[in-house]
Amino acid sequence: WKRKSGEMQTSLDGLFKMLLPNKHLEEKINSAVINEEELSDNASPALYDIRKKIRIASSKARETLDKIVRSQSYQKILQDAIVTQRGGRYVVPVKAEFRGSFPGLVHDTSSSGATVFIEPMGVVQANNDIKVLQSKEANEIERILFELSVYAGGFADEINQSYNALVGISVVFAKAALAYKMKAAVPVINNNGVVALKSARHPLIDKDKVVPTDIYLGEDFNTLVITGPNTGGKTVSLKTLGLLTLMTMCGLMIPALESSKISVFNKILVDIGDEQSIEQSLSTFSAHITNIKGILDDADRQSLVLIDELGAGTDPVEGAALAISILEELGKRGAKIAATTHYAELKAFALETPSVENGACEFDVNTLRPTYRLLIGVPGRSNAFAISERLGISKAIINRAEQLMSVESRDFENVVKSLEERRQSLEEKTKQADEIIKASADKKAKADVLLSEISQNAEKEIAAAKTQAQKITERAKAQAYAILDALEKSEKGKNLTAQDRAKLKKDLLKMEDETNPVTTVDNSDYKLPRPLQPGDVVKIMDIDKEATVLEVSKGGKKVTVQTGVFKTVIDVANLRLLDKPQKQQPKISSARNIRSSLDKKPMTEIDLRGMTADEAIIETERALDGALLMNIGQISIIHGKGTGVLRSAVQRFLKGNPNVKSYRLGTFGEGESGVTIVEIKEK
Repeated sequence: WKRKSGEMQTSLDGLFKMLLPNKHLEEKINSAVINEEELSDNASPALYDIRKKIRIASSKARETLDKIVRSQSYQKILQDAIVTQRGGRYVVPVKAEFRGSFPGLVHDTSSSGATVFIEPMGVVQANNDIKVLQSKEANEIERILFELSVYAGGFADEINQSYNALVGISVVFAKAALAYKMKAAVPVINNNGVVALKSARHPLIDKDKVVPTDIYLGEDFNTLVITGPNTGGKTVSLKTLGLLTLMTMCGLMIPALESSKISVFNKILVDIGDEQSIEQSLSTFSAHITNIKGILDDADRQSLVLIDELGAGTDPVEGAALAISILEELGKRGAKIAATTHYAELKAFALETPSVENGACEFDVNTLRPTYRLLIGVPGRSNAFAISERLGISKAIINRAEQLMSVESRDFENVVKSLEERRQSLEEKTKQADEIIKASADKKAKADVLLSEISQNAEKEIAAAKTQAQKITERAKAQAYAILDALEKSEKGKNLTAQDRAKLKKDLLKMEDETNPVTTVDNSDYKLPRPLQPGDVVKIMDIDKEATVLEVSKGGKKVTVQTGVFKTVIDVANLRLLDKPQKQQPKISSARNIRSSLDKKPMTEIDLRGMTADEAIIETERALDGALLMNIGQISIIHGKGTGVLRSAVQRFLKGNPNVKSYRLGTFGEGESGVTIVEIKEK
């Protein structure tokens, strides 16, 4: 056995390493033994030869017998035309009245006597040969098995080691299978005598019917006195405690919650059931006392004592007194004790003794059914009067019975009844409170999830809006600068006065400010340590981005900043100066001098005549960029008819351009083959 790389180590690795395979021995046995009753012909050459001779002899005998049963002269003599065996020898069934006329040896007779089974003289020798060969076969088989046994005996130590390891592995897997079936858990183990079983289930009761119960012992008290009506679950509670303790000590998982505690005891001393015996002249009481004597002899601090119906089977007064005395003695020895009883005196004893606690098996008087729940800390009621009344005993008889009870007993039962009613009321209120708390927790969890989703969606929407606004702003700026550039280049633009140009630039700056997507946040508590200068590194508060100051307005209230590839004008109130070295100020030119592929004059028509093919393609690309930026859907490219060189070069460029939706030659009135009409994709 070898662990594969990456596999997790387990506590079973040692057992698996003890498994020693012996392929040679395995193959030797498998080649000789077919099954538990038969060896292979190839187990040895001698066995093969013997079996071959047996088949030949059997074939000869059957051939002779087949001739006899098919012969017409023997039809009236034979009972049936078949060949059978008696004592391992081939025979034929002959009618009894013809036995003298059929030569051969009689081996058997039918139950009716009408048929005799005769071995014909012609097959006697063949049958003799078969018997001899069969004897040799048996001797050879015995020799082969002896040889195999001797050979296997040489590996006895390894085989025993592997067998013991395999038994250990099988036990572990059997424990795991049982734990899975019972939905069991590993308890917290101690040796201090502390038992705290939570939602424990008796392992032999149907898991769909068993009622989980809680059992505590050995921490706040060492003796648990369990009371309650018959068939209420007292004995099941005792057995559950004992069985789960023994299961843990045997290395089994237990049907209880993982947080349960189990102590390991040196002895578990038990007196459960009716041990009366006619043969030994033992009454119920005598049998119990005999067991309890043995318990008293063996009990110590490392003992768990379980006693069912302590003191039962004798006079109630004497039985109760004896039960109390026994519990006191066991308590002095430090044993952990769980005992069931009906005696009210033991309930009072448990209430008055510090190390002793009452336990009660709950009973529903209305339905006359036990709930099988063990309640620690409260004495149980016998409920005899209530049960009798529900079953039809007259009220007068019940009242008389109550009068016959002693005053102390009546008072005690009334106190227990009051405590039980109060407990049930508190339990119901606690259950309602738990349900309310659970519902509130569920609602809070849902609200938290919803709030988280809303917050995430809001952040996504804000980010998307800022991105969209930034795109709109950049497009508006590019359009404005392109228009300004176009105006200045046009004939009309040349006639503009300096005052007109200044006013136009002022309007464009105003449009830029209005389309700026960055809004000012309330930063009134913050004051710049000094006036901003070009090159300062600042933080834009509302979008939490760093930027570099490019230009400061005359009044100092507006600054032009750059973050990444984007430039924008922003109010100084929305900025914080960062303690970082100044960055080199990019060269700033007036708006009319900004040039890029986005700033070119938008044209609906370009004339390429007189240009080389390379010049024509460059100019065509500029025209397409400008039209795409200005959302112009169609432009006309004039290349002339000529030799067609310009037309071919331009159309090859258009064919591979991703922004071109389609192109065609002009029609009549558009320039025909001297013009190419280009339709541009929408941006």
